[in-house]
Amino acid sequence: MQLQVTNSPFNERQAELLNELLPTLTPAQQVWLNGYLAALALQGNAAPASASSPSAGEATAATAAPAPQAAAAQPQTSREVTVLFGSQTGNCQRLAGSLSRKLEEQGFKVTVSAMNSFKPAGLKKIENLLLLVSTHGEGEPPDNARAFHEFLYSKRAPQLPGLRYSVLALGDTSYEFFCQTGKDFDQRLAELGAQRIAQRADCDLDYDEPVADWFGQVISALNGVQNTAGIAEAAVQAAEAAGSPESVYSRNHPFHAEILENLNLNGRGSDRETRHLELSLAGSDLTFEPGDSLGVYPENHPQLVEDIIAAMGWSGEERVALNKQGDEGTLREALLRHYEITVLTRPLLEQAAKLASTPALQELLAEERKQELKDYIQGRDLLDLIQDYAPWTIPPASFVTVLRKLPARLYSIASSFRANPDEVHFTVRAVRYESHGRERYGVCSVHCAERAQPGYTLPVYIQSNPNFKLPANPDAPIIMIGPGTGVAPFRSFLEEREELGAQGRSWLFYGDRHFVTDFLYQTDWQRMLKDGVLSRLDVAFSRDTEEKVYVQHRILEQSKELYSWLQEGAHVYVCGDEKHMAHDVHSALLTVIQQEGGLSPEAAAAYLDNLQQEQRYQRDVY
Repeated sequence: MQLQVTNSPFNERQAELLNELLPTLTPAQQVWLNGYLAALALQGNAAPASASSPSAGEATAATAAPAPQAAAAQPQTSREVTVLFGSQTGNCQRLAGSLSRKLEEQGFKVTVSAMNSFKPAGLKKIENLLLLVSTHGEGEPPDNARAFHEFLYSKRAPQLPGLRYSVLALGDTSYEFFCQTGKDFDQRLAELGAQRIAQRADCDLDYDEPVADWFGQVISALNGVQNTAGIAEAAVQAAEAAGSPESVYSRNHPFHAEILENLNLNGRGSDRETRHLELSLAGSDLTFEPGDSLGVYPENHPQLVEDIIAAMGWSGEERVALNKQGDEGTLREALLRHYEITVLTRPLLEQAAKLASTPALQELLAEERKQELKDYIQGRDLLDLIQDYAPWTIPPASFVTVLRKLPARLYSIASSFRANPDEVHFTVRAVRYESHGRERYGVCSVHCAERAQPGYTLPVYIQSNPNFKLPANPDAPIIMIGPGTGVAPFRSFLEEREELGAQGRSWLFYGDRHFVTDFLYQTDWQRMLKDGVLSRLDVAFSRDTEEKVYVQHRILEQSKELYSWLQEGAHVYVCGDEKHMAHDVHSALLTVIQQEGGLSPEAAAAYLDNLQQEQRYQRDVY
C-alpha cells in the first residue's frame, strides 16, 4: 500500500521515505513503531528506546526532535476490547478467557463471547476486536462460528473503517485447508475496511509459542508499549492449566495413568477391532464431566521407527533434542515418543528440502506441481519421504529439527467420574490399512490395541469441552445420536444421569455394521433400558440387510415422535464422523423439522440454528 501525499499530512519527501520504509518492516517492528508513536502522542516527548531494542540507535536519535503537533492531537486508543471465539472442542474458548483476564489486569474493559452469542450488527460499535477461531474438518468453521462467518460474507455485512482487529487461528497442518476459518475472517474484515493491529497467527497443534507471541503482539498494540511477551506466555500457561484446576497435570504435563482393563468390544468374526480401555487416575487429582475428552500421548510403531533408523544408516543411539526445551535423549526414543513420523505436511517437506542432497524434493514443492504434492502427501509417511528422496547426508540432530511434535489424540470419555471415581474409560477403534505397497497403522489406535497392556501406563490429560454438555436441568429429555465409537460419550451421559437420579427421558440412536459382532456396549444399553435409565433405543446395522440402513434412516422413520420430543424441550447430541454421518444426520433433522412442523426449508434451518443457539443441539464430530 503506497502513501499518497494528497491524502496525508506529509510532504512529498516524507511520503517517499515512508513508502520505502514501511514495506520492509516486520510485524514486530510495525507493532514497536506503533507503540513508539503512541508514546510520543501521550507524553509530548519521545522516551529513550530500550537498549535491548534492535533499533535503539535510530530511536534515540529520534528523541532529539520535538514531537509533531499533529501527533499530540491524536485521540487515545479505546480501552474497550471485544474478544470473540469460535471453538469446537474448547481450545479457543479457554485461550479467549485467559487473554481477557490478562487484558483486564492491565485496565482494559473486555467483553468475551462465543461468536454465535454475539450480535454481528454490533460490529460497527466496536473499536478493538480480537478473534480466536479454530478450523473444523476440511476448512469449515466450528459450529458456534458458522452464523458469524455467514454474516460477514453476506451482503448485510457493514463497512468497518473504525474497527481495529487481529485474528488467532488454530488448525492442523496435516489438513489441506490449514487454519482456513481464521484466514477467512482475517481477509473479510480487511475487505470491509477494518485495520489490523497485529498480523494473524496461524497455529499448528503445538501452539503454545505462536499463541504466546500473538498474545504479546496484541497486548503491546493495544497498550501502545513493547515487551509483554512474559505476560502473554503466562496467559497461555494459565489457559493450558484450566482443564482441571485442582490438578498439576495438563496437556504440557500429562499424567501417566495405569491401564486397568483393555477389552475388545467386537465379537468373534468381526472385521473390526474396537478397544475399551479403563485407566486409573488415582493420585492425579484429575476430574472431568460427561462430554469432556481424554488426551492420550501415544507411541509410534516400533517397527516404523527401526525402519527409519535403518534407512538413514544410523544406530538409533545418537543423542538428539527431544523437545524445544533442550532435553536430550537417544534418536530411538525421540522417534518413538516425541516426534510425528506418520504424517507428511507441506511445512515438513519445505524444511526437509533444505536438508536434502538432491533438488528433486524442492522441485516437487513448486507452485505448478501443487496437485502432485497433494497426491504425494496422501497416505505416505516419513519412511516414504526418506526412501523416495535418498540419499540423505545429514546428522540425526539436524534431522529431528524438521519434525513436528507428536500430538496427543483426543477421545470422548466413555465413563462418568461420579460412577467410577478415580477412573477414566475411553473407546478407540484400531486403524489398519495398506497404502503405496505397505501396511499402515493408526498411531494411537494400534498402540492401544497391540501394546497397551494392563499394568502399563499411558500419558494422558483431560480436555474439557464446554460445547458438549448435559442439560443443566436433569429432567430435560435428551436425544443421543452416536454410531460406532461415536456412542462413547453417551455411556458417560447415561452413567451420570443414573448417578444423579435424573428423571428426564433419554433416547439413543446407535448404528454399526453387524448386530452380532459390532454392537458396542450392548449389555450396558440393555441394562439401562431395563432399569429405566435409557428410555428408548433405535439401532441400525448397515450390513445386516440387503439395503444399507444408517442412523439417519432411523431418525426419519421416527420423525413424528422425534419432533414431539423437540417440541417438549429435548436436547440433541451428535457424536462421530463429521465428513459423512454428521452431515447426513443434520439433513435428516432438517427434514423432520420441516415435515412435522410444516415449515419451509429456510424456517426449518432457522429452527435448528435456534436449537444450536440455545445449546440444545450440540455436536462432537471429527
